[in-house]
Order: sequence, then C-alpha cells, then structure tokens
Amino acid sequence: MARLNIGVSGVGIMGKQHAENIMKAVPQARLLAVADADMARARQVAGELGAEKAYPSLEEMLAHKGLDAVVIASPGKMHAGNVRTAAAANKAIFCEKPLATRLDDADAALAAVERAGVRLQVGHMRRYDPAYADAMRRIEAGEIGEPVIFKSIGRDCELPSPSYFRQGNAMLFLDSSIHDFDLARWLMQDEVEEVQTFASGRMPEVAAYNDVEAGVVNLRFTRGGIGNVESFRQCLYGYDIRTEVVGSKGTLMIGSLQQTATMVLSRAGVTHDAVSHWLQRFFQAYVAEMRDFVETILAGRAPRVTGRDGREAVAISLAAERSYREAAPVRLRETLRAKESPLAS
Repeated sequence: MARLNIGVSGVGIMGKQHAENIMKAVPQARLLAVADADMARARQVAGELGAEKAYPSLEEMLAHKGLDAVVIASPGKMHAGNVRTAAAANKAIFCEKPLATRLDDADAALAAVERAGVRLQVGHMRRYDPAYADAMRRIEAGEIGEPVIFKSIGRDCELPSPSYFRQGNAMLFLDSSIHDFDLARWLMQDEVEEVQTFASGRMPEVAAYNDVEAGVVNLRFTRGGIGNVESFRQCLYGYDIRTEVVGSKGTLMIGSLQQTATMVLSRAGVTHDAVSHWLQRFFQAYVAEMRDFVETILAGRAPRVTGRDGREAVAISLAAERSYREAAPVRLRETLRAKESPLAS
C-alpha cells in the first residue's frame, strides 16, 4: 500500500492533533517529522508520536529525506509565507485556516502553488463533519429547494488565553467567524457579495488588543440570498455551533448544543450536558479531512477544499472586519481589493 510521508509544522494544540490523527487514524500516511519554533515542544511531540526527527523550522524540515507533504499549523499570520515556502520545495500542502491574514498574501500563496504545480488543501474542517456533510447532500439533492437564508451561531465557552492575543493572532472574524463564512459559501452554493458588521468590544482583556468579543455579520449573496453569522468568544455554558439553512421548499437545522441526547427533568429543573471544546465537537471532522487530504494526494486528484475556497473565506472575513471598523456595509468585489484590514499587516 502506498503511503504519504508527512511533516507537521507548528505542533501546538491543533498541530499536535493533526499529527496524532496522521499517526493513529490515517493508515495511508506516515508522520515523518515535526517542526516548531519551540524546539522542546517539537522534540516532545516527535518522541510521543514516533516521528523520525524534530526541527526548529519549516525550512529545515522540508529538507528531510523522503518528505512528500506538509501540514501547516503555525500561527495564522505565518500561513501564507509557509505555503509559499512549501510550494517552492515541491511539497503537497495542507494548510490550516486562515490561508492568510491579508488578501494580497493569499493571492501570492496561490500563485506560488500554481507555479510549483503542487496541490493545496485548506483546513475548513466543518465541511467534513457528518451533520454538515449530510446537510450538503440534502441541499444538492434539492430536498429544501433553493437556499434562501443562511444563519449560523459560533460561541466559544471561554476566551483564548492572554498569550493568544499577545502573539498577534487574527481577530474574531478571521479566527472564528471564518468557519461560518466558508459554510455560507458552501451550503448556499453562492458567493457573498456584501457584508455589514456590528460588533462588541466591551471586554477590556479583548479590547486591549484592538479585538472584539462578539460580532454579528449580515450577508448578501450574489443570487439574492441573505444570511447572518453570530460569533461570541465567551458564552460560558459550552461550545455552541449551530447552523440553519432555509430553502424555498424546506429548512435544515444543523448541529446541537448537547453532547448527548439525554435531558434530565426533575424538581431541581431541566438540565442537559453541553459540548465543552472544539476538538471534542469536531474530532471526527478533523480525522475525515486528513484522511481525505492523504487520499487526494495519493490519488492525484484535486482537493475538495481548495486554495480558492480558503482565499474567499479570508476575503469575507476581512470585509467583515472593515465593515466593523468603518461602520458601513462593504461590497467584496469593489472595496476589499483596494483596502486591506488595518490589523492584517
């Protein structure tokens, strides 16, 4: 059986999870090496998972003999540059979202991939979640007719750590809402034409980094559909991801707050459990997307989640941020290409 030799660059929480999935759940893949700026962390993960070697940088890992592909799970602001570097080394690439934090960087990354003739898959894993995948099958089968309204909720249980903000990671729209923007394009089978954003930056621990803790983004699609994306960094009760697609002949409600279907009704009240963490909620999706990436590269076919998909999700996220900053609607095809996000540099 052919096997794909993979290196993982960036082995924080997400990168380590990808490395574990490659090692334990994708028999057609082999975890060859890992890289991280924190060399102690790289050595630890390599030792735990049985990788051949640990490196302090992507560049050094790319020279490892026999390496076929790389998983880029470094901080988001490094993704576009990492993609260009990996493409120049002629490696197949899986890049976590966001593809970039600036639109011109996303375009440069895609140009590098095209020049090198390598394949790039972007990590919008919700497309691989069983509930979302089933919803898409039903939409494609025409069960709800023409999609008309898209509504999505994304609420994290707790704020990211202070170190997350200090590292200069992307603000709410590029970090969190981007998942919903990708789903909007995919499930509505249409492109977003205009956005209008309202946001709240009242928490001092968030506002100190010029970020917001909550956002509501209204969407208008090119064929006349409409949508709404709500994101919140600290709801406290659990990890709450739900989506609704209203069509001309029916409606799909996707996702559930509950981890199990059990509800307890007693004198004390009505209670049920809740999903507590994003890795718990989308564990199956992360495994499925990595399996698909490996099978895609080995089979020589085009990725299901393309570089263009990653680029368009970035474009919507940046437009949403600009709409908030300027307190005005933003049309993607006219305004965004001329003006970049003030936080994206």
